[in-house]
Amino acid sequence: MTKTTYNPGKGPDVPVGIAILGQGTVGREVLRILMANKDSLEHRVGGKLEVRGVAVGDLSKPRAGVDQSLLTDDAMELIHRDDVDIVVEVIGGIEYPREVVLAALRAGKSVVTANKALVAAHSAELAEAADAAGVDLYFEAAVAAAIPVVGPLRRSLAGDQVVSVAGIVNGTTNFILDAMETTGASYEDMVQQAIDLGYAEADPSADVDGHDAASKAAILASLAFHTRVTKDDVYCEGISKITSDDIQAAKAAGYTIKLLALCERFINPQGEEVISARVHPTLIPRDHPLASVNKSFNAIFVEAEAAGRLMFYGNGAGGAPTTSAVLGDLVGAARNKVHGGRAPGESTYANLPIADFGDVQTRYHVDMQVVDRLGVLAEVAALFSANDISLRTVRQEDKGETARLVVVTHAAREADLARTVEKLQELDAVKEVTSVIRLEGE
Repeated sequence: MTKTTYNPGKGPDVPVGIAILGQGTVGREVLRILMANKDSLEHRVGGKLEVRGVAVGDLSKPRAGVDQSLLTDDAMELIHRDDVDIVVEVIGGIEYPREVVLAALRAGKSVVTANKALVAAHSAELAEAADAAGVDLYFEAAVAAAIPVVGPLRRSLAGDQVVSVAGIVNGTTNFILDAMETTGASYEDMVQQAIDLGYAEADPSADVDGHDAASKAAILASLAFHTRVTKDDVYCEGISKITSDDIQAAKAAGYTIKLLALCERFINPQGEEVISARVHPTLIPRDHPLASVNKSFNAIFVEAEAAGRLMFYGNGAGGAPTTSAVLGDLVGAARNKVHGGRAPGESTYANLPIADFGDVQTRYHVDMQVVDRLGVLAEVAALFSANDISLRTVRQEDKGETARLVVVTHAAREADLARTVEKLQELDAVKEVTSVIRLEGE
């Protein structure tokens, strides 16, 4: 039998050696709790745990409370030591972590990582290395920190058919949008406040442009639909174009705006079963469970054929929640080292094609400024109809020589909507298409 199918375990009397790569916010907390709660964690594992070393980038930097004999600036040497069984990667970034994580897996070490960007970009390569060596690759902390969603998708729902996954998976953007709604502040002011409070980096683009959420969407879609999905497969649109007017208009109409990660399986116009993953600002009804998720909290809404609707909610960002998820994975990996066996690995048996984004269907809220004259509404409605889009509601607000016209559509294809917006901007009667926001949850 190969390593992939057989792992007898070390037994409870042989310590499981742990290497920690990185001593940032999460790395420090992982080491501190691991040392402080060692006895309790060993009882949960059913075997002994020993920290063999901690890799850092700068040995000269003071690190209070850390045994200096554990520190090294040679991560490669550390992960190749014979007494290291599990590598915890909390460095961040992609290229260097990819190098060390692959080296660890190929050396027969199980890996626990919180690195969403790494997993989303190189899931196939990492999974193949783990399978070849017969070791574990855990990444619960890579999606929504302490919220347990990776485990349920890999194990609890393994016998079910997941239809869709929708979630608020970025705390920074949720904080910004929630604050814009509750205070009436501008997007720019709330981005700066998010930076000042530590919710966002000095350069917040990874959050506000949707890239962080897109990485998580790729991971969720891969797990839910048993298909390899990378960040490049995810349609990504951030929140920088959302204005206070959009927020207040949504509120007045009974909606709220959230940056959602949306993953779904559907039948395309050619009759094929396909999957899509997308991230964009989304209008949702105020009575939808995701609408009440405020501040920097995260929530993930899963719909499966047998289980029905499930929601996972909690603190999805920050050092302490991420540390909790890392330590949970560490306990699982250590149990397997002690008692034998492996965690569920990558499942790509379905290998479903990624949908053409133009075939994705949703509803739309289209806000425009039009000339205030007779026949404009009929002209606009006829254009939507000509492009196979049915209107659900139309609202007009007079503003002197111009009027604000807001239409909400029934479900329509992205390609049809894009073509319609392009044609709207060519109409003499339409001064400006102010915003186009997708609508879900009804």
